[in-house]
Amino acid sequence: MPKSKRLSANMEDYLETIYHIVSEKKAARAKDIAVRMAVNSASVTGALRLLGEKGHINYAPYDVITLTPSGETLARDIVRRHEILKDFFTKVLDVDEQEAEDTACKMEHAVSPTIIDRLVRFVEFVQICPRGGEEWIGGFRQFCEKDDALSGCENAISKCLDDLKKRQRQFSRAKRETITLESLEAGQVARLIRVKGKGTIVKRLKELDITPGSIIELENEDADADRINIKVRGYHLSLRKDDFSKIELEVIPQT
Repeated sequence: MPKSKRLSANMEDYLETIYHIVSEKKAARAKDIAVRMAVNSASVTGALRLLGEKGHINYAPYDVITLTPSGETLARDIVRRHEILKDFFTKVLDVDEQEAEDTACKMEHAVSPTIIDRLVRFVEFVQICPRGGEEWIGGFRQFCEKDDALSGCENAISKCLDDLKKRQRQFSRAKRETITLESLEAGQVARLIRVKGKGTIVKRLKELDITPGSIIELENEDADADRINIKVRGYHLSLRKDDFSKIELEVIPQT
């Protein structure tokens, strides 16, 4: 988005809040926004008028508020920036979740698309690389907490090399195992091979630039609603049961 057309950080906060409320309730009201953002009604009214004038929301006094297509696209990008930053702080830097949340709120307005994409790729790298994962994060935690942080460095490097060799042997012996989305367990990651057929899901993933090679993580299942919630490229997506079998994945060998 051209710099002259960018929203201020404050307006992005309002749009992000509206997005979350609309996601939960299908529409937002001024009082809902005021309560969630802990601001007065006059501030909310001013923000809604501005967002309405810019074409990001459908707004009329005393009526419910919904997002326009442009507003939804912009809000989704803001939410994605927030989630990517928070993931990086918690999963890579091992920062407390609340501190990560607060810091992501402040940084999401300034970080560039290039940095966001690199953070996504780095988190994916940590998830799938044999030198990454929970053990690697645990080593970083010890590095931060201990005065004699480098004493275990040699052992850590040795273990990384052993894990890498084991992963290479396992990968070379294994046939390419292809699964569909419903075969994943919560927290498991896999690499996208392709999306079969046509339909809304194919178009949606293409719009989000989710292509073969993207790393997909299954967050949880909603059995009652026949939906699966996944995370990919910083987006949190809820997919219908009809779409599960269309997404073909490659299992990433684990050590």
